[in-house]
Amino acid sequence: MGVEEHKRDAEGIGPISFAVVTVSDSRTEAEDESGTFIQNRMQEAGHRLVSYRLLKNDLEAVRDNVIRLVEAKVGCIVTTGGTGLGPRDVTIEAVTPLFDKSLDGFGELFRHLSFHEVGTAAVMSRATAGSSRGTIIFCLPGSAKAVRLAVERLILPELKHVIRELHR
Repeated sequence: MGVEEHKRDAEGIGPISFAVVTVSDSRTEAEDESGTFIQNRMQEAGHRLVSYRLLKNDLEAVRDNVIRLVEAKVGCIVTTGGTGLGPRDVTIEAVTPLFDKSLDGFGELFRHLSFHEVGTAAVMSRATAGSSRGTIIFCLPGSAKAVRLAVERLILPELKHVIRELHR
């Protein structure tokens, strides 16, 4: 069966439960444009928001929250922020050890698409994705432009297909 058949089969999957975790030392919920965009766009696509949290750049807090969501069997977790090169950016270090499998193509394609928007600064992106016990986790930068790119061009077009593959 080819990719088109897989995607057609995945269309029968109903709404996917999802959580949004914003990691930031400076934003408030009212200022969380990226987290709000993810919530709104995923709901517009028919998916079901089950959790939203705004956390400081604290490795243990981020990891504990993601573990709790995985244990609750949330279908998809999208983190935004804390993925940079700064000493306070800990999302990648908190989340990637939880992956059973990494989805390397997500980060590669995100950086490729980002290159066309921001040029060589795309090399600094540590955006990544992977699965943990049946939950798909996407770790995105905090930039609203980057989040829009990832959600619109990568996550939503493949989410049901990814969920199908995780649960075959």
